[in-house]
Amino acid sequence: MQEGEEGDKSTSDTVARIPPHCHITIKCTREIAGFNGLSEAVRRLDFSSAVRDVRRFNYICALLELLLGGQRLTHLPGAAQKLLLSMLEQLADHVATSKHNPEALRALAAALGGAREAERRACWGRPLGSRALWRHHDRAIARITRIAQDIRIPEPGPEVMPKLHDLPEECIREIMLRISDHRDLDAASSAWSVMASLCSERRVWRELVLFHFTQQQLSTVLAKDETDVDWKKTFHQLRKVYGLREEAQFAETLSLCRHCKCLFWRSLGHPCIADQCPEYRERLKEAGGPLPPHPVPPAAFLKFFSL
Repeated sequence: MQEGEEGDKSTSDTVARIPPHCHITIKCTREIAGFNGLSEAVRRLDFSSAVRDVRRFNYICALLELLLGGQRLTHLPGAAQKLLLSMLEQLADHVATSKHNPEALRALAAALGGAREAERRACWGRPLGSRALWRHHDRAIARITRIAQDIRIPEPGPEVMPKLHDLPEECIREIMLRISDHRDLDAASSAWSVMASLCSERRVWRELVLFHFTQQQLSTVLAKDETDVDWKKTFHQLRKVYGLREEAQFAETLSLCRHCKCLFWRSLGHPCIADQCPEYRERLKEAGGPLPPHPVPPAAFLKFFSL
């Protein structure tokens, strides 16, 4: 009996060690007919745990923001709606506990409330679909909204040293140089006069330009011998023309394996055919080696599904 229990335990441990991943159908042919389900992909990629990971938090927020915009959420199947609202509740609980990113939660709660009201107005004063399902949704939406409204971040006590205001200007500058989102720079400028002064420095915006854009793109708006450059103006010109590097805005994104057509988190890896099949590995060596995985930003992830 004990041997059987130990065997079951070792099997379950092996299964538990398999990192989250999801095989998808890139395109359908006569030989291959496939369909990608969003709810199944969310489960297989373990998005519920990803909301508590600091590296993946912004990716999940961006994905939820896309789903809530344009009433996409209300067009999903009921099971997918319940799953995504459950993710939002877990995200809200995490933010309330950690006190990190409360503004991101409030933005999602506002978008969720807007989608709810739009759906109610669209169909004679009540949403289209199962009343029982929408009663469940209303309870979840009310709880998420309440959590977002009740979050308060207390000011550190006198025993907490040093505070941000106590840091020398050089340290604050180094913090500003590591911000990759121009909206965060604008928010920092409005929060503190020292940060506003640092954000007006050309170096901060120059580093942001070089982070998001290539030299070839930069040459389209700058003269060859131009020296007195308004880097903030240049950044916004390039942003309007080329957009921002979406994958660079997240500490970690989903990746697509080009060999086994599998979505996975790059830091966790996945069971790949290139690692498991010696014959396939030999063919890859003859062809020049394995191909690197392709990053999948939130907007590209949603294109795999019929939404």
